[in-house]
Amino acid sequence: MGDQGLQLEELAKEWTPTEETILKRRSVRIYKKEQVPEFMVKRILEAGRFAPSAGNCQPWKFIVLRDPEVIKGVTDTTVGFCKLAKSLVDYRVPGKGWRLPLAKLSIKLKPGDMHPTPFGAVSYIADGKLGLWHDSPTVILVFKDVRGISNPDLDCGIAAQNMVLAAHSMGLGTCLVGFVKLAFQYTSKWKKYFGISYPYKFATSLSVGWPVGNPDGLVKRTTHPVDWYEDGTSKTIY
Repeated sequence: MGDQGLQLEELAKEWTPTEETILKRRSVRIYKKEQVPEFMVKRILEAGRFAPSAGNCQPWKFIVLRDPEVIKGVTDTTVGFCKLAKSLVDYRVPGKGWRLPLAKLSIKLKPGDMHPTPFGAVSYIADGKLGLWHDSPTVILVFKDVRGISNPDLDCGIAAQNMVLAAHSMGLGTCLVGFVKLAFQYTSKWKKYFGISYPYKFATSLSVGWPVGNPDGLVKRTTHPVDWYEDGTSKTIY
């Protein structure tokens, strides 16, 4: 058996380290107060920079937050908008059924934001039951260059995933957080503070820190059927 045959035999038996990082990664929402070393954050950013992008345009800008007051300020702004959103469209509150027409209009205008899952989280954030970045000591903001060719949102998502996987490979915890877009979409305060202007718009953010305990591990995931076409035939695999 040649070297390639031996390699394939080993691959058939065990996951690669990369596969283990992907399969065992979990979003972390409880962090230690200890700060992440600067060199680790720089390596996480490098992982994002090396992400593939259409035409190698790299349509992103990363901003690192490690100042507790700045993190709190952006958090407070976001929480304020979550409270406003809940007060306007949450018709489930007793005696607030009159909000239903506005909620239906909001669903038509922004169906993704008004899905029960994100809107439920907005309510929790507004009520102080869910932290924005979960008290992580480091936050990475990702902004997209809207001039990017093809799909800059996708490219930024790939870059963020690279950073998430790199962080987990170092023993850190992360969580992708999109709710903070409220602080950049509906006010200019933080865009001015960070010097963000056209062509950049908020894409996503990552909380980064040392996880409490050991949250990594395989969790049950929904299996989606895959149609497989080969040699003139097709089959469905799970």
